[in-house]
Amino acid sequence: MTSADPPRFIRRIPEGDDRERLTCLDCGHVAYENPKIVVGSVVELEGGVLLCRRAIEPRRGFWTLPAGYMEMQETVEEGALREAWEEARARLTLEGVLAVYSIARLGQVQVIFRARLAEPGFAAGPESLEVRRFDWDEIPWDALAFPSVHWALQTWREGAGAPLGAPAGNPGTDPRGATPLPGGVAL
Repeated sequence: MTSADPPRFIRRIPEGDDRERLTCLDCGHVAYENPKIVVGSVVELEGGVLLCRRAIEPRRGFWTLPAGYMEMQETVEEGALREAWEEARARLTLEGVLAVYSIARLGQVQVIFRARLAEPGFAAGPESLEVRRFDWDEIPWDALAFPSVHWALQTWREGAGAPLGAPAGNPGTDPRGATPLPGGVAL
């Protein structure tokens, strides 16, 4: 192998480990694969919630919370605020952590905040087709993008108006985040 050749990786159990890892055949370097962190917010607005209709895949056209992957060099709070701006052109005040969800099948940990608008106004950002406030009975439950959006909205509703306590976790019916949406959609 020359210095211009790319490294060659295989899956094997490195010495002293207990699971397969991507390992370089040439130097033994282990390329660890770790879960991604998703940050977002349930934004309460005049008794309802703010939802974004996705302009990107996966689940383009479905409704979700303003949320997305954290970036390097940012805190979970900074990430949630950035995502709200990118997707909903909304400036938020975070009230605290509403829930932490483990989505093992996707290698995700989701940190969801309860939030309010810090200043008036919102609009669709580049990753949203539209952004809208929904009263509870208007939420398009069959058109929500991901199971964790259902969970977060239910958690928000159960604690509406109450001080935040310990963050909620996965529902007892799906402790590992393994249940797909109805119709077999696994995202």
